[in-house]
Amino acid sequence: MTHENPESRMARVHATHAAPLLRFLLSLTRNERHTAEDLVQETMVRAWQHLDALPVEEENARRWLFTVARRIAIDAARMRQVRPAEVSLLEAIDLATEDQTTNNALANHSMQEAFTALTDSHRTILAELYLRGASADEAAARLGVPVGTVKSRAYYALRSLRSALDEAA
Repeated sequence: MTHENPESRMARVHATHAAPLLRFLLSLTRNERHTAEDLVQETMVRAWQHLDALPVEEENARRWLFTVARRIAIDAARMRQVRPAEVSLLEAIDLATEDQTTNNALANHSMQEAFTALTDSHRTILAELYLRGASADEAAARLGVPVGTVKSRAYYALRSLRSALDEAA
């Protein structure tokens, strides 16, 4: 069994340990199945990457996998605590309207309508630059477009927003 090829060994490890790992991770994630499945997948990726460190004996392999899975689950939980909740621009505008004067609420509504009227590419560029705080270079890399395209789209998106807001006023 020690001369088993890596693909066969990994297939056997997955077949033997994936279901118990999923049950274990479901208990750690408060039965969030999608999260638990992602953690099982990440555990199996780590096992594949460190197949030489994975013990050959089944019981020791299971202990190793459960330890890795627990550490991955802890890291994932910590990341969720540190990372702020994602909010779309439209949700942010909706949140901003709470407890504001009527004039501010109307201005926010106009902004929301103007933003909604933008093309998808213009909304995406503005979200990258102004909500996420990305530089033009970062936005270009993330979106897979040239920096000049980011700058051009930002210019035209802001121009469209100004125009729509001027009409609403």
